[in-house]
Amino acid sequence: MWNAIKQNRWWIYQQERFPVFAHGTLIAVFSLAAVAYSAVLGGRYALELSAFAVAFATTFGFFLLLRIADEFKDFEDDCRYRAYRPVPRGLIGLNDLRYLAIIVLALQMLAALLLHAPLAMLLVLVWVYLGLMTVEFFAGSWLRRHPTPYMLSHMLIMPLIQLYASACDWLPQTSTPPAGLSWFLAASYANGLVIEIGRKIRVPEDEEPGVETYSVLWGRKTACLVWLSAMGAAGVFASLAADRVAVGGLTIVLLSLGWIISALLAFHFLTQTRTQSGKAIETCSGLWTLASYLLLGPVALLMV
Repeated sequence: MWNAIKQNRWWIYQQERFPVFAHGTLIAVFSLAAVAYSAVLGGRYALELSAFAVAFATTFGFFLLLRIADEFKDFEDDCRYRAYRPVPRGLIGLNDLRYLAIIVLALQMLAALLLHAPLAMLLVLVWVYLGLMTVEFFAGSWLRRHPTPYMLSHMLIMPLIQLYASACDWLPQTSTPPAGLSWFLAASYANGLVIEIGRKIRVPEDEEPGVETYSVLWGRKTACLVWLSAMGAAGVFASLAADRVAVGGLTIVLLSLGWIISALLAFHFLTQTRTQSGKAIETCSGLWTLASYLLLGPVALLMV
């Protein structure tokens, strides 16, 4: 049976384009942080499991929808430059992904209505922004010529998703977000930039035709400096958010140490004659983000 599962085309697709277990771990921490942080801000020191379950399931759905949207947006370029990917090589069709997206949207709405009906309005807000991203805000040609506004506009989806995930906790309790949530959302935006930039920094040998990495667009040195700047901003916002839930000191110490390690890694990446790849920077971005959300969510909940 396990061999049959591994040979299934959807299993192969998730392995190559949306690794369920790897992504699921980070999404679980991402969702847990939002719900736990909201609970602590609201003076509630126990996690509502139903709120977390809906936040996790819906957030997982959002990230899957982002992947599906990318498959549609990048289809022509993938056929031209990356025919080895599952969609251009015919493993999964765009119609298959369209039906999957419809199922995900329906399940998200059902989960919102079952937990707390007003959540549906916030859910639609995230859908609308995701839809605008899919059509590249009706300015695709301009955005593709200006990669920085492209990145900054697309990363706004991150705090919107976190707003929804946190609302699974605070909206059933009150009609307004708790004071201090804005710093958490700002940290989510900056962490999104850390992940986005970090996964697109490569050595020349790993660059692919038709793939606009930041190491190509800006040069490796500038890309690393922007990556570290985004990480620094994320650290500042996370520390301000952490100060609202009594883990500010611990967050400052640990994230400062993390930033120093990241700076040393970037220096090594830029100065070594034979560097391995940009994979270490991508991994470091994930670990940084994971640490930030663990501090702001589970750790804060345990320490109050």
